[in-house]
Amino acid sequence: MLLEILWYSLFAGVTVLIGGVLANAFNHHAEESPVKYEITHTMMAFGGGIILSAVGLVLVPKGLELLTLWPMILCFVAGAVLFFLIDRWLAKKGGQMATLLAMLMDFIPESIALGSIFATDKSTGTLLAVFIGLQNLPEAFNSFRDMVLSGFSVKKTLVIFSFLSFSGVIGALLGYFFLSEYPDVTACLMVFASGGILYLIFQDIAPASKMKESFVPSLGATAGFLVGMIGEKVI
Repeated sequence: MLLEILWYSLFAGVTVLIGGVLANAFNHHAEESPVKYEITHTMMAFGGGIILSAVGLVLVPKGLELLTLWPMILCFVAGAVLFFLIDRWLAKKGGQMATLLAMLMDFIPESIALGSIFATDKSTGTLLAVFIGLQNLPEAFNSFRDMVLSGFSVKKTLVIFSFLSFSGVIGALLGYFFLSEYPDVTACLMVFASGGILYLIFQDIAPASKMKESFVPSLGATAGFLVGMIGEKVI
């Protein structure tokens, strides 16, 4: 069981690094053109759609199922306020890392949930790992661009993504060993993450993905949410 958790959580996390490598190749080898610009914005919207689906189909439903009203409200508001403060701090420093923050807010709670679920339901845990991996790919693709624009070098960004890839393993092990018997704690973490993610989507990710005279990014966001619906239906 433990070895399986390690392998599946590693698969779910390694797509962070893969997304960064693909983004680097795309940025350096694809010629500058309106099409490249449109693809970049569509990927941003696609990732936003997947993150939104994680909130609507995974994170919030878990909170509604296990938490009473006031703990749910407090966790959700705390997540939104904390990432509002972080976002303001980054804005003052000229940072553009909203997609990275949203990815972490999504990836880490779901990794913890993955470890918790594996303890009681192996098949659901397996499918959840696949779902997380699919989410991380476009999110990492967009985060790479944000971090490079914020002043990080390509090498440093890829090193950070390598460490993030393994953070999912740590989260899954924490969930398996410490939270499998405390589902309410996992639910609080998920609702907290939901508040922060929704703030980042509407403050940073969605506005940045919009293009004048192009409707393709909006279709990308819709497709991203559809991916989440398919993953939730399969799970």
